[in-house]
Amino acid sequence: MKRLSLALAATGIALLFAPPAALSEISINIGINAPPPAVVVKAPPEVVVIPGTYIYFAPDIGDEVFFYGGYWWRPHRGRWYRAVEFGDPWVVIEMGSVPRVLIKLPPDYRRVPPGHRKIPYGQLRKHWRQWEKEKRWERASEIREEKRERHKEMREERREREKDRREHHREREKDRQEHRGR
Repeated sequence: MKRLSLALAATGIALLFAPPAALSEISINIGINAPPPAVVVKAPPEVVVIPGTYIYFAPDIGDEVFFYGGYWWRPHRGRWYRAVEFGDPWVVIEMGSVPRVLIKLPPDYRRVPPGHRKIPYGQLRKHWRQWEKEKRWERASEIREEKRERHKEMREERREREKDRREHHREREKDRQEHRGR
């Protein structure tokens, strides 16, 4: 420690007496991998699955925070961070180790179609593996699509019945008027 202090003092003195041209050549670069600011919430957030993926995001948090593959992920200032549990410290992850599906998220991922519900954190932690294995969200999409089709068919049938009812009413009214005119 004493040697380090002497070395720093000697360097400082040398810099004081160095010609100005020599000073312009010196640069010091200290890289610190500081984690992003903490995400402050009262409890682990509810999440919503991003359609077409098994990535979950926290819609009620202003920051980008994702759950994928058993980890929490967060991009911040050009770097990616990961935590095992929500609220754990964020650890820097090299870009090559970040799942491509996270990097390639569509810019409108926050726009979630109707029918997607928020999932409590406890359910997510307990069931995410099972949901992936069972392809739950593909089935859920199919079910939603089937419901939309059924509703569409029902609306069309209702319109057709209403049209028939109006036509029938017109015909009856026409018959009444003809009958009165006799």
